[in-house]
Amino acid sequence: MNHSNQGRRGFSLVEMLVALTISSLLLTATLGALDASFKSYKVTTESASSHVVSRLVMQRLGALIRTGESFGPFPVNPILTPIIESDSIEFRVEPNPDVNAYEIWRIQLTPVVGETGPNELRSIVERYENGALVNTSERTLMRRILDATFTLEYAVGPRLRRATVDINMLADDVQGDTIGSDMSANALRMVTSISPRRLEE
Repeated sequence: MNHSNQGRRGFSLVEMLVALTISSLLLTATLGALDASFKSYKVTTESASSHVVSRLVMQRLGALIRTGESFGPFPVNPILTPIIESDSIEFRVEPNPDVNAYEIWRIQLTPVVGETGPNELRSIVERYENGALVNTSERTLMRRILDATFTLEYAVGPRLRRATVDINMLADDVQGDTIGSDMSANALRMVTSISPRRLEE
């Protein structure tokens, strides 16, 4: 009796179909996990990047308010309404007291031109020398801002007693342009309260 033919028997059609089905299921699960990890990476990097940028901007704003003078907008009557809320803040900075020059900084919430999406927080700096405007520069500090509120508390003068900055923003990162995802990071809220340095002396 010859048993060599039984030893060379191949896979049956049913066995091949079962193996292909299992392989395709494993491949689908692997690709799904990989896609989820890329989307999660996108959300994480957007949140981390936006958080770092917003903290740097808030620290810079705090430093400018601490050293600034002649704040605005002013209340109509600081006795009756000493607190004013605005979507902008303005103050004077003297980078070099030895030179007859100063800068007027205005930080304001600005709608994005041509888009219906969130706003931008923009910085407009006007430099004056000997009382004349010599230079104006404008730049974006943060994008995708939902809301920005500057609460200014004045004493009689009007002298700024305290400024509170409250910014709500959406996460933003260049990864959003390269990785498509319906996942989204939570909105960030940054709040700080600063008093001008002259009040601490």
